[in-house]
Amino acid sequence: MGKKGTVYFFTGLAGAGKTTIGGLFYQRLKALRPEAVLLDGDQMRGAAGHSSPDTGAVLIEDRYTTEARRVGAFVLFRFCRDLAEEGRDVVVCSISMYSDVRRWNRENIENYREIYVRVTRETLYRRDQKKLYSSGARNVVGVDLPYDEPEHSTVVVQNDGEEAPEMIVDRVWSLLGLDEMK
Repeated sequence: MGKKGTVYFFTGLAGAGKTTIGGLFYQRLKALRPEAVLLDGDQMRGAAGHSSPDTGAVLIEDRYTTEARRVGAFVLFRFCRDLAEEGRDVVVCSISMYSDVRRWNRENIENYREIYVRVTRETLYRRDQKKLYSSGARNVVGVDLPYDEPEHSTVVVQNDGEEAPEMIVDRVWSLLGLDEMK
């Protein structure tokens, strides 16, 4: 059996920059590892939340409830583990707000790297690209849904706008020891 892949999990609240930073990281990784895959939590939740009844999958009516998010996170990371077992590197950008999901990742994914993109609440409200924080929307993680802040991340980066995303990726790349990757 060949070399196992690595799962690079970029996590943080909505608006923290995990998709931007994770996407740039993925582009760099893909240039070196063409088999690399990028998965986005929003896209995966949409796919899992609207499964066809004829597939035998459970249809999740509201993808944003606490239970739907938990189920979706476990489905997502089992898929990531399977891809890594096949030798593919996976970059995944998702809130995955539960400590038990991240613990499962550490215990069940051999090459798991967690990158926590942290921001201040002021930055979240200033960015608010999806209008989650200013619209009075319900089921918003970090507002009316709990967020278990990561405690055991491989790398933690602060992303309040003092550094360009490309510089943050350079730093993450180096902190993960990937400078010598060929």
